[in-house]
Amino acid sequence: MGKFEIYTNKSGEFRFRLKASNGQSILASEGYTTKAARDNGIESVRKNSQDEKRFKKGMSKSDQPYFNLTATNGQVIGKSEMYNSDAACDNGIKSVMKNAPDAEVVES
Repeated sequence: MGKFEIYTNKSGEFRFRLKASNGQSILASEGYTTKAARDNGIESVRKNSQDEKRFKKGMSKSDQPYFNLTATNGQVIGKSEMYNSDAACDNGIKSVMKNAPDAEVVES
């Protein structure tokens, strides 16, 4: 089972990252100013990760595929790492879809 790791960064922002059952980070959040906003972000990931249309794939300047998970309003709620192939990127999307809905929330 996956997990949402919640933490505070050096700037004092509240963040989370979704990790797969193997411990690999598969999605990272933006920084939030409040814990409540961060928690709403987690709930948004749980909900929106079940709709393939919410995943927007892109290509970095160094030609590495990645994806963003967006909310219904188009706002990015999570970003992936950079991948070395389109297939690996697609597997990352599948992993988010599989792990997000029932991932536990833990402090890192």
